[in-house]
Amino acid sequence: MQPVIPIIILALPLAMFLFLGLCGHKLSHRMAGILGTAGMGVTMTLAYITAFTYFFSGSPEFIDADAHTRLQAVIFNYDWLAFTPQLVIRLGFLLDPISALLLVVITTISFMVHLYSNGYMRDHHGVWEKGFQRFYAFLSLFSFSMLGLVVATNIFQMYIFWELVGASSYLLIGFYYTKPSAVSASKKAFIVTRFADLGFLLGILVLSFYTGTFNFTDFTSTEVADGVYQISETTSAGIRDLIANSTVPMFMGASVLTWALVLIFIGGMGKSAMLPLHIWLPDAMEGPTPVSALIHAATMVVAGVYLVARLFPLYLMEPAALDIVVVVGALTALYAAMVACTQLDIKRVLAFSTISQIAFMMVSLGVTRPEFHHGVGYMAGMFHLFTHAMFKALLFLCAGALIHAIGSNNYTDMHGLRKYMPITHITFLIGCLAIAGIIPFAGFFSKDEILTATMGYSTVWYIWMSLVAGLTAFYMFRLYYLIFWWKEHKVHEGHPAPHDQPWTMTLPLVILAAISCVAGFVPMGNLVTWNGHEMFDNVNFFTNLSALNWQVAGMSLAIAIVGILVATVMYRKENRYPQMMKQALPRLWDWCFHRFYWDELYQFITHKIIFGCISKPIAWFDRNVVDGTMNAMAFVTQRLSFAIRGLQSGNVQFYVWMYLIGALLLGLITAICLI
Repeated sequence: MQPVIPIIILALPLAMFLFLGLCGHKLSHRMAGILGTAGMGVTMTLAYITAFTYFFSGSPEFIDADAHTRLQAVIFNYDWLAFTPQLVIRLGFLLDPISALLLVVITTISFMVHLYSNGYMRDHHGVWEKGFQRFYAFLSLFSFSMLGLVVATNIFQMYIFWELVGASSYLLIGFYYTKPSAVSASKKAFIVTRFADLGFLLGILVLSFYTGTFNFTDFTSTEVADGVYQISETTSAGIRDLIANSTVPMFMGASVLTWALVLIFIGGMGKSAMLPLHIWLPDAMEGPTPVSALIHAATMVVAGVYLVARLFPLYLMEPAALDIVVVVGALTALYAAMVACTQLDIKRVLAFSTISQIAFMMVSLGVTRPEFHHGVGYMAGMFHLFTHAMFKALLFLCAGALIHAIGSNNYTDMHGLRKYMPITHITFLIGCLAIAGIIPFAGFFSKDEILTATMGYSTVWYIWMSLVAGLTAFYMFRLYYLIFWWKEHKVHEGHPAPHDQPWTMTLPLVILAAISCVAGFVPMGNLVTWNGHEMFDNVNFFTNLSALNWQVAGMSLAIAIVGILVATVMYRKENRYPQMMKQALPRLWDWCFHRFYWDELYQFITHKIIFGCISKPIAWFDRNVVDGTMNAMAFVTQRLSFAIRGLQSGNVQFYVWMYLIGALLLGLITAICLI
């Protein structure tokens, strides 16, 4: 493949950011929206062409004809910084199954958000939001950053774009910079992810120091032989030594590779909002709803999953690191699902749903072992990343349409809207069915394969994740019924009746709903591989339903149906059951409603312990001891200067007398010394 199209894929969003950022104020709001949307539309088209060429062209550049496997193809790779002849940072474009998949996901969701924002960023009277051009510039910057991240040829290039993603998300979350809660949320997201990124950077430094490379093609030059994952003949000497633990030290009972991978995973925990670094994501809902759909549903939050998947051959070498991924993911999934069952703000429900579903993907990667179905968990995690991006973006954009119509995020203002907003109602229902895992919607297939992988790993974790799947169906249909059923919507005097939004907002809902209906039939088992190794020996698990493991699929479907039925009984019509549940489990309900007091815990640690017990004594020492010492030295110097200032009076006669007296004293001292 020639590098022209890949270069344009990266350059066009960057060019739109620079143009709209520098010249957008000279354009009309409509023109800025058209240019931003058109630019992303061209980028999406080129990304589709690139992905289609990679998957279906059959080019020897992408396919190993002898092994019938897909290859990692470096389209271009330019030297940027050379620390040593071997340790060089390059900027390039890497195509393999997961990067091609993410190109499709990112550009599709980004284009839908660009189109949707043309309608959302206007009020009912057609008045544009202040800073509309700036908003589109920030969207383009974020899209450029995510695209650069997923096609990075080396881990340091990924880190550069990783930080750009953090910066652009900070700008988008804090778009309403006159709103204190938005400013606070943007700072919170930036600070929390910076702490996580420190772990990522340390992991990069440790890994590159002992391997002598930053390149992903070196890190993933491993292979499966007889069900065992091992280094290949092309693996560099540094990685061979690191994997064999032959020339590198151990630390606290773990190898350097284990520590490096755990530190890198900490970076992923921050971006993907895993416990205990999840607190920024719910507050990030202060940004415009299209931002929530783009950043916090489909793209930015999956960066941590993509990071683990990109280095997955190394993670397979260290089961201890994968076990940590499983535990963190499973705890996060259940925590977020429980919290989502009690929230009032519809965007917060979807935010915690995102945390739970991202944790599903992490668990799927963590339980993957090559000896079980050729690594079904890896494929399932990537498959769920794809399907979740579509239906969660759909749900967030539906939430934006509801908020735009009602003027509130609180579901208590939204009852009975199915009669007023039929298109939004149907598309939201499709999103709920997809995330709940109802056949034949997309979420059923990807979630079924995750549960299959979990069952092969541990029965305990399978039961745990099945419980989370049931809670997912419950809280999503709780939200659906409370918004569209429950009781008749009361239109307040002077406020227009809610209605479906203009075509720029409705069309993305219809397209994403259609994708959520059919995405489950994508033959992901044949497309997604690691390092060119087919997951299923060319068996298509998804276009042939009879090939599914119906023991697992039937159980997951039954669990989802039970969750929906419970939500239907409790929330389809106004009744006493929700209040009875609160009264039966008041303490658990309060803990879930207050998000298990994680924010309060962080406030206590930062304000009471760090600021009060550590920073306050240090500040006292700085003000009284350090500053006091400097002030005392200044005081003594000032008093002494006043005492001797007469020596610099400017009186020549006085200077002569002092010279003579000094000469006499020197002569006297000399005479005494000679005697």
